[in-house]
Formats: sequence, structure tokens, C-alpha cells
Amino acid sequence: MSDKNKLAFQKINYMIMLVGVVVLILGFFIMTLDTEPYGFGFLGLTLGPLTVLLGFAIEFVAILYRSKENK
Repeated sequence: MSDKNKLAFQKINYMIMLVGVVVLILGFFIMTLDTEPYGFGFLGLTLGPLTVLLGFAIEFVAILYRSKENK
């Protein structure tokens, strides 16, 4: 297969991206569960944003990940 027809991402990249999107959605959902006014509780200020940050980190890894057979 020539380099011209080669795709940038493999199936594993898309699987990791899907996990990242699920973690992002989970993080935003966690932020909505906060019962404090204006979301100033633990869920809205700590756990939710950390989960969203983890989701973005997973997306970053998914973009940069290269399988051993593609190196």
C-alpha cells in the first residue's frame, strides 16, 4: 500500500478517541449533578473539571498514538 492511500489514524486511534469523548461527556454530566448554588460544590468545581481534563488528555493521546506496526 502506498503512503498516498494510507490513513492518518488506525482503528485503535478511533477507539481511544471514543473513550475520550465518553469521558468528556461524563465530566460535563458530573458538573450538572452539583446541588450547590451555581455549581460551587465539590462536583462542580473539582471532580467534573478534572474528569473533563482527563477526557482532553485521552483525546491528546489518541491523536498522537501510533501502533508498533506503523512505525
